[in-house]
Amino acid sequence: MQATLKQKVTFTGTGLHSGAAARMVVHPAPAGHGIVFRRVDLTPAVDIPALWHNVRQSPLCTLMDDGRGTTLSTVEHIMAALVGTGIQNVLVTVDGPEVPILDGSAAPFARGILRAGIQLQAAELRAIRVLRPVEVREGEAFARLEPADHLEIDFQIDFADAAIGHQEKKLDMANGAFLRELADSRTFCRQADVDAMRKNGLALGGTYMNAVVVDGAKVLSPGGLRHADEAVRHKMLDAMGDLGLAGAPLLARYTGHRAGHAMTNKLLRALFADPTAWEWVACSPALENRLPGAGVANYIVDAQDWAVA
Repeated sequence: MQATLKQKVTFTGTGLHSGAAARMVVHPAPAGHGIVFRRVDLTPAVDIPALWHNVRQSPLCTLMDDGRGTTLSTVEHIMAALVGTGIQNVLVTVDGPEVPILDGSAAPFARGILRAGIQLQAAELRAIRVLRPVEVREGEAFARLEPADHLEIDFQIDFADAAIGHQEKKLDMANGAFLRELADSRTFCRQADVDAMRKNGLALGGTYMNAVVVDGAKVLSPGGLRHADEAVRHKMLDAMGDLGLAGAPLLARYTGHRAGHAMTNKLLRALFADPTAWEWVACSPALENRLPGAGVANYIVDAQDWAVA
């Protein structure tokens, strides 16, 4: 069955790159609506469906584009939260060009969604089954999709900074694994990158409180890391949000090695460019139980952790 929210939920904060105040409201939507972003600061308002072909290449975030000059940036964390809670139908209104960054993770979005409540809808849910391997490469970096009966994510990163270094993690994303393992992992960067971005008018809303900032072996953000491998967990979070732009749950194994937003989008483009590499499948109850959002409607949340009701 498809799912939406029981009631709307509002998020307010600051845009990571613009530094401007940002307000986002996630509204319930009817079955078959899909996830649609709407810029309500424009007259008339502009809708951008959350689909892979509406992404403009950007190295720092996932940037949506309506094809006529209207953009919305940094959608990856709210997308990850929607995928991770099994939501397919919402209208997301934003009063500017960027989604609020909040604490740099997807946890505040996921908690807001769960508190608003998940409403199942009397409509068939379809998934996209990957039928054969599809891969894109750029130098040593690559991203790959392979056949699987549920979503798996396998990621590796390598950074010179000792505070990050080499990290790898593999997860079966079924049954709330996103909430338990990835949702609270924050975006991260090097202090030198922050300085460079700010010189170029970017990361104006970034602080030590909404990103993990490292300098060599030092973690500069107060409180340190939430997980020893928080960096690779966040890369997996980003990948989950970017894969959500397929427009339906994916039945596939995703492998990323030094991959980022742009590469994951190129991977989806390569997948859908080959009609022999994928197919639509109707989700039986057994298949729905293997999806990332299965059972999360029964989760309760507090300020720190997730628990099953």
